[in-house]
Order: sequence, then C-alpha cells, then structure tokens
Amino acid sequence: MEDNRGKKSIRNILLEKRDATSFDLMKIASQKINKKLKKIKEFRDAQKIGAYYPIGSEILTQDIIQELLSNGKDVFLPRITDKNIEFKKITDFSSLEKGSFDIMEPKIECETENNLDVILVPTVGITAKGIRLGYGHGFYDRFLAKHKTTTISLTLEKQVVKNIPKSDHDMLIDWIVTEDRIVETQK
Repeated sequence: MEDNRGKKSIRNILLEKRDATSFDLMKIASQKINKKLKKIKEFRDAQKIGAYYPIGSEILTQDIIQELLSNGKDVFLPRITDKNIEFKKITDFSSLEKGSFDIMEPKIECETENNLDVILVPTVGITAKGIRLGYGHGFYDRFLAKHKTTTISLTLEKQVVKNIPKSDHDMLIDWIVTEDRIVETQK
C-alpha cells in the first residue's frame, strides 16, 4: 500500500513527539486512558475485544488486557499473516510470542476470531473526525474494510492533530480516548 509523502512527514513528526514522552508520563497517561475507556458503553458491553500489545512508545495496554481477561472477556490480539492481520484469542500473556516487526503476537495455534465487538487500534496520529494515521502498512485499514466493528483509538492528546491526508482506503475510527478526553468522532 503506497503511502503519500504528506503522511510520511506527519508520521515522522508525531512518532518523534511520542517517542520523547518519558516512560513515567506514558504510564500515567495510560492509566488515565484505561479509566476513560471504561466510560464508553460499547467497550463496557463488549464480550469479544480486539486489543494490541504495545511497541515502542504506544499506549501501555497490558493492564487493559489483564483486566479484560480477569473480568471474563474474550481478548483477541492481531497476528500478521502475509499482508493481513487476523485476531487470535489469548488466555494470558503466555499465549504470546515475538512475531513480525518484533511485535508480541498470539501463537499460531490460538483460536482465530475476526468478528469482534470492539477493536482497540494502535495510532500514531488521529484527527477529531477519526482519520487515523498508523505505521503505513495498511493492516488495520484492510481488516476494518472487511469486518465492521466499533473502533477505539488509544492515543496521547498531543497525537490528536487538525489534519491528516485521507486516502480512499483509510477507515475512520469511531472513538478516540486520550489522557484528557473521550471523542466520539462520528457525531
């Protein structure tokens, strides 16, 4: 999937900004985001939840995942297969192994389920209207084009920007949760 120059430039700036966040601040922001996430009815009511294991300076999702598992929710994480992702059920963190891009993924033998109630989507940048900037590989856009589900972006407030060039294949995100606020994008 080709990535235009404008997106690449914005991605580099936003990643640099996010990477400059100290681990302590990221921990505090992640805790605030975890609390705010529970205020979204679609998330609270969901049984089958797609999440992701954080890499680099992404929002720390381990506590969210652990809490969901402890509350009896079905948790699914993405596994890359060729040019696509599929979601596989985990029962605990021992269900994970290092996969593509050095990302922790569910082991191949984990049960696949792509019809999820909610998916937490990793985000480099996003607009208040839900135009998301990922890492440029298009995995989530391709997945979401085929599977209709509620999407929630977990991101730092400083990653919410005014404009991101939108491509035809870009899928809009339904909710944005930052350390400061919750935004329903399609309102």
